[in-house]
Amino acid sequence: MTFPDWSALAVFSIAAVVLLVIPGPAVLYIVAQSVNRGRLAGLVSMLGVQTGGLVHVAAGTAGLSALLVRSALAFSVVKYAGAAYLVYLGARRLLGREDEAGTVPRERNLRRLFGHGIVVNVLNPKTALFFFAFLPQFVDVSRGSVPFQIAFLGLVFILLAVVSDGLYALVAGTAAGWLRHRRGFARGQRYASGGVLVGLGLATALSGAHRSK
Repeated sequence: MTFPDWSALAVFSIAAVVLLVIPGPAVLYIVAQSVNRGRLAGLVSMLGVQTGGLVHVAAGTAGLSALLVRSALAFSVVKYAGAAYLVYLGARRLLGREDEAGTVPRERNLRRLFGHGIVVNVLNPKTALFFFAFLPQFVDVSRGSVPFQIAFLGLVFILLAVVSDGLYALVAGTAAGWLRHRRGFARGQRYASGGVLVGLGLATALSGAHRSK
């Protein structure tokens, strides 16, 4: 087993950081949880999302990502399941069926947030598409095992995502903490975060249809 070339790894890391700092569905989900419940909840959600990313790394290494992005049916099933799950989470928040932001998350709630994060990212077909379309560009078949190189690059990406998304969670949670004592903030953040989750779900469902090659 041979690691990717160091120059290719450096270029990959820079490109990955650029992609990560641009807010996408995962970042907005993490920010919404951090604003809702504080920095700890945001960080736990981030760890759940990255654990879901590990599932995609394993799938990409095994070649399952290629099957997903090349099958219109499989892609659509995952896409709509993920969209429905985000809408469900947002609707629960809008209807006030979640704990208020001012309460300290209990251990059970943190486990639930961690699980939600895993499901959100596992059911994100765009993550599978990323591992199928982006990572192979930095794989050198002349250097040995292709699956090993894909797995290694995937783990590098996850580590960079932990840092980037973790910073988003900390900043959002800190900003929400400063505003939490303002009148009407609790209700406003519930509507805002719930609306973000519902919007993410609808945007996912209405995104361009996938066509098999």
